[in-house]
Order: sequence, then structure tokens, then C-alpha cells
Amino acid sequence: MFGQFIFPEAVSSNFLIRLVVACLLGAAIGFERDIHGRAAGLRTNMLVSMGAALFMLVSVAVAESFSGGPESTGLRVDPSRIAAQIVTGIGFLGAGAIIKEGFNVRGLTTAACLWVSAGVGMAAGSGFFEMAIVVTLIGLFTLVVVNRFEKVYAKDSYRTLEITVANDADISKLIDIVKRKHLKILFLDFSRDYKTNRMVITFSIRLFLKGVTDKLSHQIVADLEASGYPIHKLSWGHQ
Repeated sequence: MFGQFIFPEAVSSNFLIRLVVACLLGAAIGFERDIHGRAAGLRTNMLVSMGAALFMLVSVAVAESFSGGPESTGLRVDPSRIAAQIVTGIGFLGAGAIIKEGFNVRGLTTAACLWVSAGVGMAAGSGFFEMAIVVTLIGLFTLVVVNRFEKVYAKDSYRTLEITVANDADISKLIDIVKRKHLKILFLDFSRDYKTNRMVITFSIRLFLKGVTDKLSHQIVADLEASGYPIHKLSWGHQ
């Protein structure tokens, strides 16, 4: 009786298959993230997918136990309520995977993968195996193939160039050396130290090109060094 209450016949017949399928499909998505060194990788996506499947199984089991069958209590239970809470809960995990660094935001794809893994687990837990498999395949296509396609076209990226020179340095000459095609200086900050007679100039730069954008940094550094301009220190970094 206790087993029938927890797992009605419609669920108990294949609940293990549903959990295993959810776990394996979550692993497929998590493996791609793990290869790229993301924190939410193989194990995280497996657990998220399997956990979502478990919640769906429990939701269906509770609904069937209370709404029908020999153990019915006459109460009407909505199985979609637990499913709705899964979406909310995954939002907290996704938020923890997102990191903002200046103009750049990291972890959005990983957060989206957790969201998809939860959806795959919910589909598998509900017995919609075809839907779960198709979504997993489309997700892997997006992560692997579309990722390569992104390198084909040009897009914006943001960098910071910091140069230390003497206080009497001509900033306009530095600007002329840095300026080039596919590069725009968004704004420029500087600070002077009169005790050391040094000035720190910070360029906020936007690049618009395809491929490895930081190849341009080597050209800029080489041009600054070849110009003979008296530079005491130079650094190039991401915003």
C-alpha cells in the first residue's frame, strides 16, 4: 500500500528508466560544459536533470494518489505546481553561475544550460522521452556547431589599455598610435603623480572584428614600442 501511494502504477512501471534517461541526457549537455572548464559541468547538469525528473515523478505520483485510485482522498492536486517551482529554483542556480566583469558578462551560456537540463529532466520525468532527446540534440548542436559559427562574423569586444608615461607626455600622439581600423576609443582617463613625475593614461577601447580579437593587442604594443615614445609601463586587459 505504501509503495502504491508513493508510486502509482503509471509511474512505478518505468520510473527508473525516466530517471536514468534524464541523468544521461543531462550528462551529454554537462560534458560539453566540462570540456570548456565551466563550474557547472558534467556532475551539475546530471544532478539538475535527474532532480527535475524526480520532482516531476513525485508531482505525478502525488496527483494520482490523492485524485484517484483506491487510496484517493477526494482532494484535487495540480501536478503542474511542483513543475513551476522547478523553473524558479533553477533560476537561483543560474544566477550563481553568472559573473559580471566590466562590460563583459560570463556564465550566461552555462546558466542557460542548467535551465535546459532542468527542462530535459522534466520532460524525461514526465515520460516524454522523444521530446527530451530532441531538445538535448538541439542543445548540443547549439553549443558545438553554433559556437564555431560565432567565429565567422565580426562582433564587438571591449578592452582596456593602460600606459604609464611622463607628466609632460603628449597624449594626442599616443592616441594617434593607438587609433586604427576596427578599433574605437570610447573614452580616455588619466591621472598625474607630481612626486614621481608619472602619468597613467587609461584607454577604454571597443574592437569590432572576427576571430581572436586580442591579436590586435600585439600590433598595438608593437607599434607603441617601435614609435620610440618614452613609455614606462604598459598593460592590456579585458573590461
